[in-house]
Amino acid sequence: MTIRRIVPNIQVEREEQMGTSRDFYGLLGFEEVMDMGWVTTLASPSNPTAQISLFTGERTAPLVPDLSVEVEDVDAVYARLSASGAEIVRDLRDEEWGVRRFFVRDPNGRVVNVLTHRS
Repeated sequence: MTIRRIVPNIQVEREEQMGTSRDFYGLLGFEEVMDMGWVTTLASPSNPTAQISLFTGERTAPLVPDLSVEVEDVDAVYARLSASGAEIVRDLRDEEWGVRRFFVRDPNGRVVNVLTHRS
Protein backbone atom coordinates (compact mmCIF):
# COMPACT_ATOMS: atom_id res chain seq x y z
CA MET A 1 0.00 0.00 0.00
CA THR A 2 1.33 3.44 -0.92
CA ILE A 3 0.54 6.40 1.32
CA ARG A 4 0.86 9.66 -0.57
CA ARG A 5 0.27 12.15 2.27
CA ILE A 6 -1.30 12.60 5.69
CA VAL A 7 -3.15 15.83 6.50
CA PRO A 8 -4.42 16.90 9.93
CA ASN A 9 -7.90 18.42 9.73
CA ILE A 10 -8.75 21.31 12.03
CA GLN A 11 -12.39 22.23 12.56
CA VAL A 12 -12.92 26.00 12.63
CA GLU A 13 -15.97 26.88 14.72
CA ARG A 14 -17.16 29.82 12.63
CA GLU A 15 -16.52 30.97 9.07
CA GLU A 16 -15.15 34.25 10.43
CA GLN A 17 -12.31 32.28 12.06
CA MET A 18 -11.16 30.79 8.75
CA GLY A 19 -9.14 33.90 7.83
CA THR A 20 -7.63 34.15 11.31
CA SER A 21 -6.58 30.50 11.21
CA ARG A 22 -5.21 30.85 7.67
CA ASP A 23 -3.18 33.89 8.79
CA PHE A 24 -1.84 32.05 11.85
CA TYR A 25 -0.62 29.07 9.82
CA GLY A 26 0.75 31.51 7.24
CA LEU A 27 3.10 32.77 9.95
CA LEU A 28 4.42 29.20 10.16
CA GLY A 29 5.14 29.25 6.42
CA PHE A 30 2.00 27.62 5.02
CA GLU A 31 0.35 28.95 1.84
CA GLU A 32 -3.20 28.37 0.62
CA VAL A 33 -3.37 25.73 -2.11
CA MET A 34 -7.13 25.02 -2.15
CA ASP A 35 -10.23 26.91 -0.97
CA MET A 36 -13.66 25.36 -1.46
CA GLY A 37 -15.37 27.69 1.02
CA TRP A 38 -16.07 25.02 3.65
CA VAL A 39 -12.54 23.56 3.49
CA THR A 40 -9.22 25.30 2.90
CA THR A 41 -5.93 23.45 2.50
CA LEU A 42 -2.61 25.06 3.33
CA ALA A 43 0.75 23.61 2.26
CA SER A 44 4.43 24.22 2.67
CA PRO A 45 5.88 25.83 -0.47
CA SER A 46 9.10 23.80 -0.08
CA ASN A 47 7.33 20.49 0.70
CA PRO A 48 3.85 20.44 -0.88
CA THR A 49 2.82 17.21 0.89
CA ALA A 50 3.20 18.94 4.29
CA GLN A 51 -0.36 20.22 4.65
CA ILE A 52 -3.10 21.28 7.07
CA SER A 53 -6.79 21.53 6.19
CA LEU A 54 -9.21 23.90 7.90
CA PHE A 55 -12.91 22.94 7.91
CA THR A 56 -15.99 25.00 8.81
CA GLY A 57 -18.03 21.83 8.31
CA GLU A 58 -18.18 18.76 6.11
CA ARG A 59 -20.19 19.21 2.92
CA THR A 60 -21.10 15.59 2.16
CA ALA A 61 -20.54 13.74 5.43
CA PRO A 62 -22.02 13.87 8.92
CA LEU A 63 -18.82 15.03 10.64
CA VAL A 64 -15.38 16.56 10.07
CA PRO A 65 -12.70 13.84 10.13
CA ASP A 66 -9.68 14.26 12.41
CA LEU A 67 -7.18 13.57 9.66
CA SER A 68 -6.98 12.60 6.01
CA VAL A 69 -4.79 9.89 4.55
CA GLU A 70 -4.32 9.88 0.79
CA VAL A 71 -3.52 6.41 -0.55
CA GLU A 72 -2.80 5.01 -3.98
CA ASP A 73 -5.68 2.47 -4.00
CA VAL A 74 -8.60 3.53 -1.79
CA ASP A 75 -10.75 0.57 -2.88
CA ALA A 76 -8.14 -1.93 -1.64
CA VAL A 77 -7.78 -0.09 1.69
CA TYR A 78 -11.57 0.04 2.08
CA ALA A 79 -11.81 -3.72 1.46
CA ARG A 80 -9.01 -4.46 3.95
CA LEU A 81 -10.49 -2.28 6.71
CA SER A 82 -14.03 -3.55 6.12
CA ALA A 83 -12.85 -7.14 6.32
CA SER A 84 -10.99 -6.38 9.57
CA GLY A 85 -14.21 -5.30 11.26
CA ALA A 86 -13.15 -1.66 11.61
CA GLU A 87 -16.03 0.78 12.03
CA ILE A 88 -16.76 2.38 8.68
CA VAL A 89 -18.28 5.77 9.55
CA ARG A 90 -19.08 6.74 5.96
CA ASP A 91 -19.11 4.35 3.02
CA LEU A 92 -16.80 4.60 0.02
CA ARG A 93 -18.02 7.05 -2.61
CA ASP A 94 -16.92 9.40 -5.37
CA GLU A 95 -17.08 13.13 -4.62
CA GLU A 96 -17.84 15.82 -7.19
CA TRP A 97 -14.46 17.53 -6.57
CA GLY A 98 -12.48 14.56 -7.87
CA VAL A 99 -11.74 12.31 -4.91
CA ARG A 100 -12.93 8.84 -3.95
CA ARG A 101 -13.09 8.44 -0.17
CA PHE A 102 -14.51 6.84 2.95
CA PHE A 103 -14.32 7.51 6.70
CA VAL A 104 -13.20 4.94 9.28
CA ARG A 105 -12.89 5.20 13.08
CA ASP A 106 -9.50 4.28 14.57
CA PRO A 107 -9.18 2.37 17.89
CA ASN A 108 -8.87 5.72 19.75
CA GLY A 109 -12.16 7.05 18.39
CA ARG A 110 -10.58 9.37 15.81
CA VAL A 111 -12.24 9.55 12.40
CA VAL A 112 -9.91 9.11 9.42
CA ASN A 113 -10.81 10.27 5.91
CA VAL A 114 -9.13 7.79 3.52
CA LEU A 115 -9.00 9.02 -0.06
CA THR A 116 -7.46 8.93 -3.49
CA HIS A 117 -7.66 11.53 -6.24
CA ARG A 118 -9.39 10.25 -9.37
CA SER A 119 -7.70 10.83 -12.68
